[in-house]
Amino acid sequence: VQLVESGGGLVQPGGSLILSCAASGFTFRAYAMIWYRQAPGKGREMVARISHNGSRTNYRDSVKGRFTISRDNAKNTVYLQMNSLKPEDTAVYYCNRDGFSSGWGQGTQVTVSS
Repeated sequence: VQLVESGGGLVQPGGSLILSCAASGFTFRAYAMIWYRQAPGKGREMVARISHNGSRTNYRDSVKGRFTISRDNAKNTVYLQMNSLKPEDTAVYYCNRDGFSSGWGQGTQVTVSS
């Protein structure tokens, strides 16, 4: 199993980023996927979840209306479109299969700062 996150960077408040997570080593289309984040000194938290076929999505309250999760099962990739970014969105962002607590990738750093 390999998960490779990319797309992070430094962005000003109110800006946008698109994160990608390329998956391999398992049947991607069979699993719901989750984007998580971990801010300095804090635990890892769920940001958004998408069902195996993309028909259902869920978001933590603080990102609703600003973030959009999507997936392309033909490319084994899950995305996170992040708009109207806030300093409190600063964190390392990870993806993983729903229900799994191992097999993490390296994550991608998102820093929101002026």
